[in-house]
Amino acid sequence: MFICMESINNIFSELSGILWGWPMIILLLGTHLYLTIRLRFPQRKVFTAIRLSVKRDKGAAGDVSQFGALATALAATIGTGNIIGVATAIALGGPGAVLWCWLTGVFGMATKYAEGLLAIKYREKTSDGRMLGGPMYALEKGLGWKWMAVLFALFTALASFGIGNTVQANAIATIADETYNISPYLTGGVVCALTALVVLGGVKSIARVCGMLVPFMAFFYVAGCIYILIVNSQYVWPAIQLICESAFRPEAAGGGFVGATVMMAARFGIARGLFSNESGLGSAPIVAAAAQTRNPVRQALVSSTGTFWDTVVICALTGIVVVSSIIAYPDISYDNGATLTKMAFSKIPYVGAPLLSFGLLTFAFSTILGWSYYGERAVEYMKGRRWMLVYRVLYIIAVFVGSIVNLAVVWNFADCMNALMAIPNLLALLFLSRILVSETRKYLWSGRLDEE
Repeated sequence: MFICMESINNIFSELSGILWGWPMIILLLGTHLYLTIRLRFPQRKVFTAIRLSVKRDKGAAGDVSQFGALATALAATIGTGNIIGVATAIALGGPGAVLWCWLTGVFGMATKYAEGLLAIKYREKTSDGRMLGGPMYALEKGLGWKWMAVLFALFTALASFGIGNTVQANAIATIADETYNISPYLTGGVVCALTALVVLGGVKSIARVCGMLVPFMAFFYVAGCIYILIVNSQYVWPAIQLICESAFRPEAAGGGFVGATVMMAARFGIARGLFSNESGLGSAPIVAAAAQTRNPVRQALVSSTGTFWDTVVICALTGIVVVSSIIAYPDISYDNGATLTKMAFSKIPYVGAPLLSFGLLTFAFSTILGWSYYGERAVEYMKGRRWMLVYRVLYIIAVFVGSIVNLAVVWNFADCMNALMAIPNLLALLFLSRILVSETRKYLWSGRLDEE
């Protein structure tokens, strides 16, 4: 059995390496750049988008508020990748990877904008009044590619059990065990029960909990990072300089990063940025379709703020905290992302270790909640609503399983499913770019955001 699992793990590991190689990175980053230019830099409307995200669009059709949809998307997006993922990029590509990760977030806002627009444009209203949408509907209704829409839904459902569920539950159980010596079985049972309480209530329950949890966890994590930067104040500017210089001149990093190259910094920074903010993956527009909004562009702008908060703010803060800690404490190990993160935060007296534990625990749990909705909608698209309860029960069980088993093979499997989700979604964005331009011209460029 061990040999069989190891063989399966090796297969998915190799496939993941192929799928997330340079062709995928070029496709994703190329789409970010193309849509940024084609849509005339929608990033410049970020403050308008933030204002809309906290303003209820009264009377508009939808299941949840725009903020509720954004909070659910952020819950699924803000995860362990924002902490350990950033440190992994630094460990593998040097400090310069932080800049590439940040730039990916800046340009990825255009892609997330486009995804949100198509989600509203092609959403459907069910007989019981619910709103359904996402890349599968854009592929089917916008391009007539029903078969590819089904494939996207299948990959989404499978991915929800991986990166959205078991690996997050495992992260929570590991933290509880290593930090507080709590049995993974006990942790698994508690997280499983909490997940059931929220998930069985449907999208409104998920959105309500995420609407409370996301601002709370993000505020405390950002505040904690700012405190650490104040403690490391004399190293913050040198850290920023090092990040910028080593992105294009890796020898500037020195120390344990002398093996890094520009290509390595770019590759790992871009890959971690894409993996963190999920721009182009096609997950966030599934919940964006449920938002109460009077026109597609309003929700498109709100959706774009998800990438802004996730990568442009949180990932950047994490990166500067880690790099400034490396400069302040040269004895920190660069072996891997998890070790680097733990050692960097633990060097900060009083708040470092608790902040890391709190961030990982809350980020991982919120991801479980957000991805449950994605998977549920994907299953409903393929099999109808009668399978939703079955999916919810299996999803809840998977939380417990993920807490107590080794998940190396699941990580690689999930990476593969995420890549296979991205491909049809990116094709939909590129082939429907004329629709994106038309809707943006109608509402944004002409100053008619308040019209239906």
